Amino acid sequence: MARKTKIRTPAGPALRTPQSWGHGDVAAALGSEILSGARAPGSRLPSVDEMFEMYGVSRVVLREVTRTLAAKGMVTSKTRVGTLVQDPAFWNWLDHDVLAWRVQLGMDKAFLDHLTDLRMAVEPVAAGLAARNRTPREMARINDALAAMDENKCNQPRFADADLEFHVAVGVASHNPLFRSFTSVVDIALSGYLAQTTLVATRDERNFIQSHARHAKIAKAIEARNEAAAIRAMQQAIDAGRQFTTGARRKRG
Repeated sequence: MARKTKIRTPAGPALRTPQSWGHGDVAAALGSEILSGARAPGSRLPSVDEMFEMYGVSRVVLREVTRTLAAKGMVTSKTRVGTLVQDPAFWNWLDHDVLAWRVQLGMDKAFLDHLTDLRMAVEPVAAGLAARNRTPREMARINDALAAMDENKCNQPRFADADLEFHVAVGVASHNPLFRSFTSVVDIALSGYLAQTTLVATRDERNFIQSHARHAKIAKAIEARNEAAAIRAMQQAIDAGRQFTTGARRKRG
């Protein structure tokens, strides 16, 4: 099962004692403000002295926070100017923390569409390779995940976990470590995405049956070592997820 990340989002300084803030808290707070647009590209981050007043943590920690955000491409330091927020084009969107903070802010249409496009570019190829390379043990893992989806059709969180495990298992079976790393990097975003798609799917028995059938089609093609069929089936599953979330947004609207 892919690693889950629990995002710790601190409250505002007035609601927290200075001792309760740490490196991860401050980085998450500033990173989330950058991602949300509250700190626009080109704007200056508070100085170390200003952040000390805001968060009450040591200046050593605050400098490390700045270095952390810089390593993620979110800020850059300039002499006599200070630390500036970078344009989103420079952000490391596949960084696990960046994705976690982004998911914490909410999975809006634009972000879901970007994630779907990325999945469509990678996962069908992984499914085709899985059909070519999978071992009996890896096939068993895929089928176990499929069975877990069937067993948890009335439990949305567990159904989403099983759905994620299915996609992770396909990535492993591809025998391409880069594809497996892709799944590992985006597991937090994919978890949020699948939680939304399965929430729609499990509201209606017909949706669940269709969702399970699409995954079963992927598994069957991989088991039969039919690369072309595995690619098509994965494309259909991902596209259906896009349609599910689009339908959910329309109903909420």
